[in-house]
Amino acid sequence: MSLADFHYRDTTFGLPLEWGDVNFIHTTDTHGWLLGHQKFSEPEPNASGTLGDLYSFIHHMKELAATRGADLLVVDSGDMHDGNGLSDGFPEGGVNGHETNKIFARMPYDALAIGNHELYKYPITLDVYKNFAPKWKGRYLTSNVNITVVSPSGQVKNVPVGERYTKFTTSQGRKVTALGVLFKFANYAQNTTVQEPELLVAEKWFQEVIEEEPDFFLLLGHMAVYEDNWPVVFAAIRQRHPNTPIFIFGGHTHIRDCVMLDDRSMALESGRYMETVGATLPSKGKDMKFSRRYLDNNRVTYYHTNTTTVNFDTPEGAAITRGLWDLAAKFRLGSTFGLVPKDYYLDRVPYPSEDSVVSLFIDKVLPIVLPASNPERAGVPSIILANAGSQRFDVFKGPFTRNDEFIVSPFKNSFQYLTLPYGIGKHLLRRLNEFGAYSQAVTDDDAFVASRYNAWRKKQYESFSGSLVDATGEPLTLGYVTTDQCPGGPGDDTPHRPIPVFDAPGYAGIQRSHGPVEAIPSEAIQMGVRSIYRRDEGRTCTTGIGSESQ
Repeated sequence: MSLADFHYRDTTFGLPLEWGDVNFIHTTDTHGWLLGHQKFSEPEPNASGTLGDLYSFIHHMKELAATRGADLLVVDSGDMHDGNGLSDGFPEGGVNGHETNKIFARMPYDALAIGNHELYKYPITLDVYKNFAPKWKGRYLTSNVNITVVSPSGQVKNVPVGERYTKFTTSQGRKVTALGVLFKFANYAQNTTVQEPELLVAEKWFQEVIEEEPDFFLLLGHMAVYEDNWPVVFAAIRQRHPNTPIFIFGGHTHIRDCVMLDDRSMALESGRYMETVGATLPSKGKDMKFSRRYLDNNRVTYYHTNTTTVNFDTPEGAAITRGLWDLAAKFRLGSTFGLVPKDYYLDRVPYPSEDSVVSLFIDKVLPIVLPASNPERAGVPSIILANAGSQRFDVFKGPFTRNDEFIVSPFKNSFQYLTLPYGIGKHLLRRLNEFGAYSQAVTDDDAFVASRYNAWRKKQYESFSGSLVDATGEPLTLGYVTTDQCPGGPGDDTPHRPIPVFDAPGYAGIQRSHGPVEAIPSEAIQMGVRSIYRRDEGRTCTTGIGSESQ
């Protein structure tokens, strides 16, 4: 029995969705998590739905929309790479996300936008340009993102990865003008370019596209809906069309969020990692009414389609799920390295503590792995240092698989051996945390996302004053407790109690004996270690023999 079936019930609960004239289902930042979350520890079952389950949900929702004479559009805001073995576990010679993109392309999306994780490496962007964008027949939108390619005739040209815009008519006859805008992203790969949104809206083609008034504008983009560049794009349209509805679907910061830039617009952001399916259900008219809902991605949530275990699964939805499990088997993602005796948490407990993933990594894993990899240095006094951000997810009780490796520790860490006086070495950890990150493996964009996401969760935990039980008296499960700036009461479809969250240091370390030491920093922070030593001593440290990759 699958996790999804284990958690499925025929009973229904919660409030029904408020249907409008034009309705949307939104996903973003899936990062390869297309089989959902398959662990049994809380809050993982909240997001146990697969991409195939989502397909079946959309299929039934479109049928319901048709019976109501309403439109239902399905949209995605990018970042389909980096974060799960399904996208990242490809064999040597492959391209990240190539196989998952083929399965994702079977979904009934009406429009999609590109994310920054499609742009870090040129082969990924090229694969999207050649093999993924064409499948959407003009609906994969990259208004400010270009790629340099060589045409069959040998001509070098700079072209949009997808389409700059699209115009289409919905099933109910509504005219739509859609664009896809990426945030002001600077870390794109060579031979790709991202135009700043401020420059985009001044382009002649952009002004020509928005000149004709549609029934509504649809703006997709990998960009936070709060405190980012959406107001720039919004204002350019609103200046020409003061009353036309504008629907914005963002992403990037991995949070659930909603803002209204005026009374005829709504901007929604729908989480991360296939945890959340966003829904907006506005009604059109002189006085527009907006509603939004953050749906947990699981088969219990999908009771909104009025189906049961007997008739929920569609043939194509079931085939998509089977295809994903086949891909997981092909990539050997179920290969087990060992058994985890209990749950370890990234930030649900303080660091250091017995249940901390970072404590497990620093105190238990590295002191065993590094000497075993370099036995001739096993007896040398040392201080092991690592970027705590190299650990990206909880480690749950049960088998630790190859897929867990991609999820929890996706970066290849090379540890350098640096000889230092003990008087300097013993202060390195404190000094690293004082002076901030020197990271080569984790980008500034990753750090920004982590900061916004963690601040959002911490606010939930620290400000929560609601009930810890549901209407039947049963304890609420752990999950997100969202507060946003949109009307209509709580946006979360399923009530939860908030997940605890504690601050963690940027760096962690362990010291093995005293005296003159070798500092063993991971590659991501060796620049910081060297910089601090030069600053404190006015000289350079000695590099030991070789390095070890873990």
